Amino acid sequence: MSHFDVVVIGSGPAGQKAAVQAAKAGKSVALIERDKWLGGACVHRGTIPSKTLRENALRVKKMRENAALCQFELAEDTEMSTLIDRLTRVIKAHDGFMVNQIERNHITRIHGRARFLSPKQLFITKVKGEAEVIQADSFIIASGSIPRQPDNIPIDHENIFDSDSVLSMLYLPPSLTVLGGGVIASEYASIFQALGVKVTMIDRYPLPLGFMDADLTEKFVRSFTEMGGTWIGEKQVKSVEWDGLSQVVTTCEDGTIIKSSKLLCAAGRVANVKDLEIEKAGLSLNETGNISVNELLQTEVPHIYAAGDVIGPPSLASASMEQGRRASCNAMGMEVGAITKMIPSGIYGIPELSAVGMTEQQAQKEHSEVLVGRAHFEEISRGQINGIRDGMLKIIADGEGKQILGVQIVGEGATELIHIGQMAMIAGSPVDIFVESIFNFPTLAEAYRVAALAIIGQRPENTDKY
Repeated sequence: MSHFDVVVIGSGPAGQKAAVQAAKAGKSVALIERDKWLGGACVHRGTIPSKTLRENALRVKKMRENAALCQFELAEDTEMSTLIDRLTRVIKAHDGFMVNQIERNHITRIHGRARFLSPKQLFITKVKGEAEVIQADSFIIASGSIPRQPDNIPIDHENIFDSDSVLSMLYLPPSLTVLGGGVIASEYASIFQALGVKVTMIDRYPLPLGFMDADLTEKFVRSFTEMGGTWIGEKQVKSVEWDGLSQVVTTCEDGTIIKSSKLLCAAGRVANVKDLEIEKAGLSLNETGNISVNELLQTEVPHIYAAGDVIGPPSLASASMEQGRRASCNAMGMEVGAITKMIPSGIYGIPELSAVGMTEQQAQKEHSEVLVGRAHFEEISRGQINGIRDGMLKIIADGEGKQILGVQIVGEGATELIHIGQMAMIAGSPVDIFVESIFNFPTLAEAYRVAALAIIGQRPENTDKY
């Protein structure tokens, strides 16, 4: 029976960082992954595949917008493989980097399925059927998440898909219904619409992406509808069924019926622990279907930690990496500072959305009075040059217009631009930093200056300085 100081279950963003951190601290480490390739769902079914598809969707959208230069339409029988043509190269390159890092740090890589026998033992079933039992002083569960499957949605992965299987479609469908209004639903709905698919989004809430301010999500919906998409909010789905011939029929509680060639159910995700038998380790899932942890990323069993999507929100690859590193440090008793609250969210829809800090509503609740400055990309020179009509940068400040409480951005480049606001907030810089700094011209980053000036003009003292 093999014994390790630390055993990490899962090789996604959280698991990989956890294993490397422990190895660099001189611990004996095993990394267990059931897939052939390292990287988890992030690499193979989520982040990298969807963003690869998004890049081609952007190209298609741009070519359609430049109709004066060239007429362009995708063929009706376009194969999905042609739209993610670079995916195999990207995955192989990523896997090669990870394998090299694992080997360089002398981490034992185990290809197989794991399940707990006890709080200190794992039973491993390897690819060819061989079995092995391993022990460890500490475990880090980083097994990721799987799509939540509602009882009334008969997902068959052929006509009715979930977020893990949607890219397995052989051909680009003529129409697609997307159930949900969260990050995954919004990303795929806008990407497929940009590719020319007739997309209908259905959700129970008035607007998608309810954790962001309405003025940004309204811009997202407006852009989506201008591309030809349909947003149907405040609807409860009663049933979904394949008609056996050519269409998926979605029936809402109020009798509304939507028909489409394919359907994507994006009803959230839950912890991927169904084969792990965590109950034998003394663990259980919480009411949201995830593993509960404390501020140290420690479960109710002291020597077992968890990180990444398996513990729920924010469910971001960037946050998962840091959680994995911290879980590893905490498991080894290494001192580590408090995790930053300045974690940016990134929604890779078309257009992109990103945010850091408080929303306007959260800021009003905590500070009573706030000042808000907005800059529309169409009023920025680079926005005009790039033809970005659906962009906006918003800064939320305290009632005196000094402290930056949050930044929200919608528009192409949002996930890159957000880091300027993030760094300013981490440094404790006042709103004035964006006015007193010089930005390249023309750039979208100038929007920070415009939004900051809007706030300064609203300050109580109403000075004429700017």
